[in-house]
Amino acid sequence: MSWQFQADQPIYTQLVARLQQQIVSGGYPPGCKLPSVRDLASDAGVNPNTVQRAFADLERAGLIYTQRTAGKFVTEDAAAVAAARRSLAEAQTRQYLAAMRALGCGKQEIHNLFDQMEEQEHADL
Repeated sequence: MSWQFQADQPIYTQLVARLQQQIVSGGYPPGCKLPSVRDLASDAGVNPNTVQRAFADLERAGLIYTQRTAGKFVTEDAAAVAAARRSLAEAQTRQYLAAMRALGCGKQEIHNLFDQMEEQEHADL
C-alpha cells in the first residue's frame, strides 16, 4: 500500500480514512488480521504512536477489535461495516454536491451528468 500524506491534515486522521476505506471496500475483509502497529508504521513511514492512535479511533468506531497477544482484526459485524460505508459515501456525496452547486449546476443537471458519466464508464469497460 502506497502512503502519501497531505500536509494540511493530521497524519493519524489520514491513516484512519485510508484504513476505513480498505475495510469498507473489502481490501481488509471481515475477520482479517491487520498489520502490526510497527509494521504499518514502518510501511507508512510514521511514528508507531500515530498508528496506535488511528487504530484506537477505528476500534472506538467498531471497525476493528483487539485479541490479546494476537493483534488487531477487522470486525465481523456487517452492520458496522455497512454503516461506515454509508457514512463515507454520504461525505463524498456532500462534497460532490457542494462542488457542483458551486459551479451553478442544478439538481436535474447533476442527475443528467451523473447518468451520462455512468453510461460512458460502462461503455469504456
